[in-house]
Amino acid sequence: MNPPDVVDLSILELFKNAHIVVKLVIIGLLLASIWSWAIILEKLFLYAKTRKETDKFEQVFWSGQSLEELYQALAQRRNTGMAALFVAAMREWKRSTEREGGEKSPKPMPGVQLRVEKVMDVTISREVERLERRLTFLATVGSTSPFVGLFGTVWGIMTSFQAIALSKNTSLAVVAPGIAEALFATALGLLAAIPAVIFYNKFNSDVARYAARLEGFADEFAAILSRQIDKTT
Repeated sequence: MNPPDVVDLSILELFKNAHIVVKLVIIGLLLASIWSWAIILEKLFLYAKTRKETDKFEQVFWSGQSLEELYQALAQRRNTGMAALFVAAMREWKRSTEREGGEKSPKPMPGVQLRVEKVMDVTISREVERLERRLTFLATVGSTSPFVGLFGTVWGIMTSFQAIALSKNTSLAVVAPGIAEALFATALGLLAAIPAVIFYNKFNSDVARYAARLEGFADEFAAILSRQIDKTT
């Protein structure tokens, strides 16, 4: 049995004895933190997989394999990343260099390079959008969680002062629970915000580097198609 002067300040007891407003703040911050970590883990696996697939595709693309053979191998699959960029560009190229019956046209249609470049730009935008999906939530958690935690802190301190006024007692047993609730809400706010901000910045940097990689490939592939057009004109 605890002495009467000892106050139980365990996390569970703090939550059980907290004001309903502080409880809602704590639950909201916990849910935000859990969902943030779910997004973080999903993005870590997604970006690692995307980098691996891109490295593999570039190795095959620059190995000297026929572009037609590579296109035929990828056209029936659901592609993402650089492979999707290549397939979209090749599909537009074939549409512009083949007649309706599937026969090879002696000359590409006018403006084919511009159309291929537009298709690649659209594909890059879609890929970037796919990689950036749900990052806004991390940014929101990172920017708002400290303020939500601060709101819980202010409310806990108000509760402490109300308890002091009602009991007319300034002993630690009266003041400590409300102050502890306040600090707990602040800690949860920081616990949710810090990882969200760190990984949001990391993922933004990863997406920017990958977008630059896609754009570099698009420029190189456009140069290859330009040389091909020059040969047929």
